[in-house]
Order: sequence, then structure tokens, then C-alpha cells
Amino acid sequence: MSANPLAAAEPWDLVADGYAEFAPAVMQPFSARALEFAGLTPGSRVVDVAAGTGMLSLLAAPRVASVAAIDFSAPMIARLNAAADAAGVTNIEATVGDGQALPFPDDGFDAGFSMFGLMFFPERAKGFAELFRVLRPGATAVVSSWAPVLESPLMRMMFGAFHAADPSIQEPQPNYLSLENPEVFETEMRGAGFEAVSIQRHSTSLRFAGADEMWETMVRSSAPLVLMRRSVGETVWAERVEAMRAYLTEHYRPGHPLSTTAFLGIGHKPEA
Repeated sequence: MSANPLAAAEPWDLVADGYAEFAPAVMQPFSARALEFAGLTPGSRVVDVAAGTGMLSLLAAPRVASVAAIDFSAPMIARLNAAADAAGVTNIEATVGDGQALPFPDDGFDAGFSMFGLMFFPERAKGFAELFRVLRPGATAVVSSWAPVLESPLMRMMFGAFHAADPSIQEPQPNYLSLENPEVFETEMRGAGFEAVSIQRHSTSLRFAGADEMWETMVRSSAPLVLMRRSVGETVWAERVEAMRAYLTEHYRPGHPLSTTAFLGIGHKPEA
């Protein structure tokens, strides 16, 4: 089992409101790109695993017959449902559940996605296997994972701020046993049974009016920072916030684009 604290629901529960409000600025371009690979039609049935607050589900819904969204965080699913209601979207069925044990029958979906969720699963092999199981023969799956932080100036800026607040926090080095490694990514998808697997690199850039906007966008949706806040207490947290904001004010030039990069793994369930 994984010791990664982000493999548990609690930090995502705590960050659900900020994630729903601010994460789309980063996530939407990757979700839009993922949908392009799936060949969706108005009759398509889609499953969105580890759906979070529903960025991909909400983008997919107008194009397809139905979306089944699932996430282990009840507050995330509540925000997804609220967003769907606000937009008048009626073809998303959102469920709280485990992406490693999907509550869906075999061969039920025409396309499946997991955007920056399956990468955190304690047992990724089960996640890939379950996604494979619920897709019909001939269906397409698209799974995303962040590239190494070294390839993303946006993430490097944020880790610079974290380090300024707590010198014990270092910029993560590439983890070659994770989905940050395209060879591992492809091997794990193929191991689940997917064929014609390809790993595509996709980048997007964000611009911020200034350090304050960057802080709001990146930090209020950050589960790791929620964990930090809980671990250090409010007095120390306030000191760290001051240090992080000061770092961003010093190092971020307003309006300057900062890119971030992800890998999209595309695989196909063989025809029967």
C-alpha cells in the first residue's frame, strides 16, 4: 500500500471548495485535450474515475449521452453536483466510491478517463484494471499524470515558495517508478490489457496579474498545503503564508507565462 498522504480522501475533502474554484485554471486545458483523444459521439457513455470536482465530466457532458463520475471524496462529489445543477447539466451521475473497485458492470462504457487521480492510487494496477474492465471492447481510455516538477516552471515557482517558508521542503526529484516515467506509464497500461498505448506530452501556460492572484489560484486548491497547515498549527502557518507570499512577490513578474506539463496515456481495449 502507498504511504502517500494524497492517496487518502481527507486532504481532498478539506480542499474541495478551493479546488472547485481555482483548480480549473490549471486543469481545464488537460481535460479538453484528453477528450480530443476519445472519439466521443452523442451516444457515448463515459466514465470519469477520480473525478474530483468534475472538470472533465462537465466538459464531456454536452457532447455525450451520459457521464458516470466517481471520486472517494464526498465534498468533491458535492461540488461536482452543485456545478452540474448550476449549469443545467442533467446527464452526469456522480458517485462517492473507490476507483480501485468501481461499482459498475463490465463492458459498460465507450470511453474512460482519470485526470490526475489514478496517479495517486495506492495500487495503480487495480485502478488500470478496473478502468479496463468497465470499458466495452474497442473503447478508449485516457489517464493523465504530471510530468516531473523539473519540467514545469509553474510547479518550480510554487516549490520555491514552499522552500522559502520551510527550508526542509525540497523540490521533488523525478520519481522514475511512478507515472512521471513514460515507460512505466505505458507498461502499466499495457499490463492492464490496453493496446496501442501511447504517452503524449501536453503543456499549458498560466499568466497571473500578480503574486496575490497566483497565490489564490495555486494554493487554495493545494491538498499538500492543507496537510502542512494542519501539521504546523495556525501560528506557524501564518508565518509561512507571509514567507510564501513574499517569495512570490519577489520572484513572479506579473503577466509572465509559466508552463506546466503532463503526460496523457491513451490506450484502447481490444475488440472482442
